[in-house]
Amino acid sequence: MSVLVPTGMLGAGFPADTISRGITLGVDVIAVDGGSTDSGPYYLGASKPKTTRAAVLRDLREILTGAARADIAVIVGSCGTSGTDNGVEWLYDITRQVIEEEELTGRRVARIYSEQGKDLIKQRLHDGQIHPLAPAAEITEETVDGCAHIVGLMGHEPIAEALDGGANIVLAGRATDCAVIAAVPLMRGKPFGPTWHASKIAECGSLCTTGNGIGGVVVHIGEEGFVVEPVDTDLMCTPQTVAAHMLYENTDPHRLREPAGTLDTSRAEYSALDDRRVFVQGSQFEFQSPTVKLEGSGVVGAQTLSIVGLRDPDLLARIDEWIDSLEKYLHSRIPEVLGLAEEEYDIQMRPYGWNAVLGKSDPSGDPPREVGLVFCATAQDQETATAVAKLANPRLLHHPLPGADSLPSWSFMSSPAELERGALYSFMLNHVVEVSSPTELFPIKYTEEL
Repeated sequence: MSVLVPTGMLGAGFPADTISRGITLGVDVIAVDGGSTDSGPYYLGASKPKTTRAAVLRDLREILTGAARADIAVIVGSCGTSGTDNGVEWLYDITRQVIEEEELTGRRVARIYSEQGKDLIKQRLHDGQIHPLAPAAEITEETVDGCAHIVGLMGHEPIAEALDGGANIVLAGRATDCAVIAAVPLMRGKPFGPTWHASKIAECGSLCTTGNGIGGVVVHIGEEGFVVEPVDTDLMCTPQTVAAHMLYENTDPHRLREPAGTLDTSRAEYSALDDRRVFVQGSQFEFQSPTVKLEGSGVVGAQTLSIVGLRDPDLLARIDEWIDSLEKYLHSRIPEVLGLAEEEYDIQMRPYGWNAVLGKSDPSGDPPREVGLVFCATAQDQETATAVAKLANPRLLHHPLPGADSLPSWSFMSSPAELERGALYSFMLNHVVEVSSPTELFPIKYTEEL
C-alpha cells in the first residue's frame, strides 16, 4: 500500500515530474497537507490562506491531472491553511477550475468541514468535555466568544468515510498532518503502528531526505513495517534522515498523539535497503479514547511597526543599555501625552541582528555591525497603536546613548515610518474535546463533477 506525498504543503511547489515519477512507483493515493498553524494565529483568525492562489492552482493541476490518469484518489488536508469552512470552499473553487479546464471526468469531490460552532463548544465546556493541553489554561465561555474561528483537527476516520462514500477527491478542513496519509492504508487494513509512523515521516515530503526539501517521497506500508524513498533520483533517505524526522515539530522523539491514540516508536528499527531507501519496523500504536484538538484564534488588538536601521559601533557595543533607556523614556511619555494606562498599550523592541529571536536567553557575543530595530506598538485599536508609534518616532530617530553629549540620527526603513499591520490575532484555544465518535464533528458534502 503506497502513498505519494509530493510536497510538505500544497502551494509550496515541486518539480514538474514529481507526480509522474511518483505514480511509476506504484502509488495508490496522492496525499498532501494544505496548511498548518506554523505561521501563527492570523490565518485561522482571519480565515485567509497563507499561500497564493496561483501557486496552489499550479500544484493542484499537476496532482489532479496525474491522479486522474492513474485513476487514484487525491486527499488534501487543512485546506486554505487553517482548515476553516472558507478555506475548504476556496480550495474547492480551485479544484473545480482544474477539473473544468482539464476536462477530468468521473471526479466525485467530498468536502469535509471542521469549523466548530461556538454554541456547541460552550455546551461541551459546560458538560466538562473540554480540557487544556499544556501549557494552556482552562477556558470560559468568554474565551470561546473571543474566537473569530474555531476548528477541530480530524483524524483519518472522516477522510476514510468520505472515500467510502465514493469520493476520489477529498478536500478536508483542519486535519492532523499525518491523517491525510494514513487514511487509505488504514482503510485497507494496514497495521496502525507502521501506518502512523510512515505518515509522520512523510508528512513534509522530502524533508526526511538528504536533499533541499522539494521533490516528494513515497511510503510503502506493509504488515511488518514500511519503506520510505524519495521521488527525485538525486535525493536519498538514510536511517538518520528518516529517524530524525520524529523530532520535527514534536516534543517527544518517540511518541506522537493522534485523535485515535498514540504512536510509539521507541522500539523502531531503521535499516538502509540501499543508498536511497529505508525500511522501518517495530512501530506500535496505543489506542485511546478519541479526542479532537481544538484551535481557536481571535482579535486581541492592533499593531503598528517602525523599523530603524542602526549602524554605529558605539551604540551597538551598548545596545541593550540603549534599548532599556529608550523604553524607560517612552513609558514615561506615553501615559503623559496620550493618556494611556499601562494595560492599554504595549511596546516591544526587537533588535534583529542582536538577540531578536531568543532575547535575554541568547548568549551575547561580539557587538554586531548592523541592527534592524523593529519597534512594535500594540493597542486595542489601530489608531491608538499608530499614535504610540508616532510618539516614539522622534526618539527612534534621535535617541542618544545614556551620558552622550550629542544627538545622533538613525535611519527609518520607510516613509512614512509607521507600518500599520491591522488586526492582531492570538491563539485562544489549545484544548481537546472528548467525542463519542471520531467523525461526529466533521460533516461531509459530496459533489459530482463532470
